[in-house]
Amino acid sequence: MSFSNLDLVNECDSFPYYQTNPSLYAASLSTYYSLRVHGHDYPLGYLLPSVAQVFHNVPHWDLDSTQRTLTLIAGHNADERSEAVRQTLLALRKTGHFKVLEKWRDELYAVYGRNKELLFRVERSASPLLGVVTYGVHMTAYVRVPEEEGGMKIWIPRRAKTKQTYGGMLDNAVAGGMASGETPLECLVRECAEEASLPEDVVRARVKAAGTVTYFYIRTEKAGGETGLMQPECQYVYDIELPVDVVPRPGDDEVEEFYLWSVEEVKAALARGEFKPNCALVMLDFFVRHGVLTAENEEDYIEIVARCHRKLEFPTL
Repeated sequence: MSFSNLDLVNECDSFPYYQTNPSLYAASLSTYYSLRVHGHDYPLGYLLPSVAQVFHNVPHWDLDSTQRTLTLIAGHNADERSEAVRQTLLALRKTGHFKVLEKWRDELYAVYGRNKELLFRVERSASPLLGVVTYGVHMTAYVRVPEEEGGMKIWIPRRAKTKQTYGGMLDNAVAGGMASGETPLECLVRECAEEASLPEDVVRARVKAAGTVTYFYIRTEKAGGETGLMQPECQYVYDIELPVDVVPRPGDDEVEEFYLWSVEEVKAALARGEFKPNCALVMLDFFVRHGVLTAENEEDYIEIVARCHRKLEFPTL
């Protein structure tokens, strides 16, 4: 099967899109519960009914099945709310109710309000249960080659088959989740060392910020754990042109190997569906930015560009 570029966007940005199908979008919203924090009367995420019902009569939470809301009612500040969330998740992990909690990371993600204030922190593996916006960094690394060879080649890693999620799929050169309190650049520098053995001085001197991509993913079996969980994400994207003598190498057990591929080879792998869904989206955004994907060679160009930068339904930084 061959995937079009729009197919790849749809796979990653899989929550119904209002501009494309407003009736389906409205119908979908009516089936979910919205997550709220006491005193903040707006949604922070969407939950499956099967997830929301588990919070019935659980301390620190109020479940309203009529309004279809789950509200965190404990705590008066971010630290107190975070502790209440932690206690709940540890109890749920102990019962073994949710498979995603078996992949506990001991990493905290930040959840923000409309004024960009920190409302609470949540264990990374639990974030899809609550459907909150999470943040990460993705970097595309490339080298310049003669025009007769295509002008550039791109470093593409293959994820280790033992990875908790999307094992064996293709990735961006460096990618990782951004922990609470971490800045995008510092997160990127850390991930560059851990995943690609790239020297910090090279990264800081050469990396270029290239904006963000945003999307609303509905998790499939490839993500591990329960399917159907909602995962809205914002990824800070970066480009780095590497000298030919700087070669990314696996720095941990998360990457199997790196390939240096031509643009045509990357396109072919995208069409085969070999990329992790959000990494495919980041690669398409890179192609747009570098003039590989244009209105002249892609009939769905406008929709693809718009969907790479979806306005998320919840507060973001």
